[in-house]
Amino acid sequence: MSVPTVLEKILARKAEEVAERRARTSLSQLEALARSADAPRGFAQALQDKVALREPAVIAEVKKASPSKGVIRENFVPAQIARSYQDGGATCLSVLTDVDFFLGADEYLKEARAACSLPVIRKDFLIDPYQVVEARALGADCVLLIVAALSDLQMAELAATAKDVGLDVLVEVHDGDELERALKTLDTPLVGINNRNLHTFDVSLETTLDLLPRIPRDRIVITESGILNRADVELMEVSEVYAFLVGEAFMRAEEPGTELRRLFFPERGRVKLSADPN
Repeated sequence: MSVPTVLEKILARKAEEVAERRARTSLSQLEALARSADAPRGFAQALQDKVALREPAVIAEVKKASPSKGVIRENFVPAQIARSYQDGGATCLSVLTDVDFFLGADEYLKEARAACSLPVIRKDFLIDPYQVVEARALGADCVLLIVAALSDLQMAELAATAKDVGLDVLVEVHDGDELERALKTLDTPLVGINNRNLHTFDVSLETTLDLLPRIPRDRIVITESGILNRADVELMEVSEVYAFLVGEAFMRAEEPGTELRRLFFPERGRVKLSADPN
């Protein structure tokens, strides 16, 4: 028997987690919470507006840890980080809510979104429509659908649920086969190319450059993982990729918003990691 990949381990645990959560909170209860949540902030539109101007559209990630790197940030206060990102020029936030592998939490999403005015994507491994409704109940504006984790039927079902509850969808691919499946199955304008292979966790920016010519021009391409310096940013912008999802490079910096500015808006200067203004 082969050893399960990291992704396979995550998905096995995620199925258990969904069952546990469903036992605590019914779908109908979640749907009521979703209906009473704050109105969505327009995740896709925020990215489209920046990309139309050929300006960096940065999805800044709030992430404490990862399976490959362990704990990335010890001083982890989501509200502070969210404000720092907004001051640094982020377009949107991505908040990890996976508990077991990324040390995330639902509360982190709520805290980050409440501390700023940016649209927020729930970064998790979604396999069941229950989790999509849950994302809206938490206040998310967008959900991530990872093609490597889903069948075409699951993708379509999750995207339909997202539309029903008013969420945007970012579909994530990391090879040509996944891209073909995503384009065939979904009509979301947001296509994320993960430069990290989710089976091995190896990273290569060539993944984005290789897949880019196969994506229709009317889609917003988001390059994810492996953006660590100005040269990486400039490599993407030369290829007309203006949307970025960045986590680790920011999380390892003392002031995440300052690092965001250094990478994407070097002319703007330093950002203070502010305490709660209240």
